[in-house]
Amino acid sequence: MGDRRILLLLVLVLFSALVSFVGAYEEEENEQRTQGEKWFLLRQLHNVVKTDAGSMRMVKGGYRGGSNLHSPMHIGFISMEPNSLFIPQYLDSDLVLFVDHGEARVGHIYWDELAERSLKQGDVYTIPAGSAFYLENRNENQRLRIICSIGITSESMGWHAFQSFFIGGGTHPTSILAGFDHTTLSTALNVSTAEVRTFLTRQSSGPIVHISDSHHTNIWTEFVSQEPHQKLAHLKRIVNLEEEVSPKEEESTWSLRKFLCTLLHRKDVVKRVNHEAPSSYNLNNRNPDFKNNFGWSKTLDESDYSPLQQSGNGVYLVNLSQGSMMAPHVNPRAIEYGVVLKGTGRIQIVYPNGTLAMNARVREGDVFWVPRYFPFCQIASSNGPLEFFGFTTSARRNHPQFLVGRNSLMQSLRGPEFAAAFGISEKRLNRVANAQREQVILPSSSSDSPMRMNIGSY
Repeated sequence: MGDRRILLLLVLVLFSALVSFVGAYEEEENEQRTQGEKWFLLRQLHNVVKTDAGSMRMVKGGYRGGSNLHSPMHIGFISMEPNSLFIPQYLDSDLVLFVDHGEARVGHIYWDELAERSLKQGDVYTIPAGSAFYLENRNENQRLRIICSIGITSESMGWHAFQSFFIGGGTHPTSILAGFDHTTLSTALNVSTAEVRTFLTRQSSGPIVHISDSHHTNIWTEFVSQEPHQKLAHLKRIVNLEEEVSPKEEESTWSLRKFLCTLLHRKDVVKRVNHEAPSSYNLNNRNPDFKNNFGWSKTLDESDYSPLQQSGNGVYLVNLSQGSMMAPHVNPRAIEYGVVLKGTGRIQIVYPNGTLAMNARVREGDVFWVPRYFPFCQIASSNGPLEFFGFTTSARRNHPQFLVGRNSLMQSLRGPEFAAAFGISEKRLNRVANAQREQVILPSSSSDSPMRMNIGSY
């Protein structure tokens, strides 16, 4: 009887230890997943600009809490009300713009000339660092939404990794010219100090302003109504043109591009291929690079759109049907960023040591990033399709390495060596490798195709 009690006590102790071990393991695993979400989901939106005419918000990359994981890109979201203007500025970072909703007009300095382009939904356009530009939403009834990549350069790391240099401005925002002595400016611009004081204090509506008749008229309302050559003269002189600029004055006007080069201490702020500004590229009009019954994907690199070479970024757009999966894969060339445009789903990321880094539910508006070489996959929810757009940190063709599927490393490495690595027979390895008949985008587990195979015994 005593022996039975001792045995029962030992069983209880062992069971208690096992429960504690499992609980501790699950707690550690949950903690790792939570930490993974903090690292790889960029959910903290920071207001960069906010006025009643629009806003620009940004999710920051950067180092992740004491780890060696480095994200060299921020993702920005620009929202502009109908009839509004994002006033002229230049950045210390390259921009790649994607029009998510609405229509825009962008103007920027290209080889000392003003290039203006009309952008529509699905368009991609690049603005190099140091190139003065402005954005307009001329539509009277539709809000404009733009997603943009903001590169973190070695030159900008000492600042806030993103810095707008506003050319125009007054009390809000402040023009970059306001930092110079008024006597110096009056000499440089060849105007009186009184006029310098006037144009440096008139603007107070913020970086994004209304340009419709329903709001008070300001210098930017006058600016957008001008002809391109007048806008160029305006930007070059960085003054408010309430009077005509005479041809003689235009001839003596200093070059904005040279001025920006001097400020940034660079001989050539923007590398050019030719003197004609590039056009936009519409992703919506592009045929899918891959398509099957479970979804499609589109990728854009420098071979398709040469301006991406300047920023060093690629662009992609993916649509997964209900319950389908982008097969587990690795990017050997680039870090990847994604923004969920529609639907819900899950993102799974794996550490190099074979443990799960993150298994997070994502929804519309979420931003995620995946370090180079880290295995990952995206899965649409069973409720509907998942669509996401994103950037990569290489403008060259990415060539992702798929780990499973008909075109995967599982197929390429098939052989006795690979079988031995798993400790199984080559015959069984072939059965596993051939079980999935689809590639790239895979069906859900409940799909009728393909039929699940019984692998059988070793």
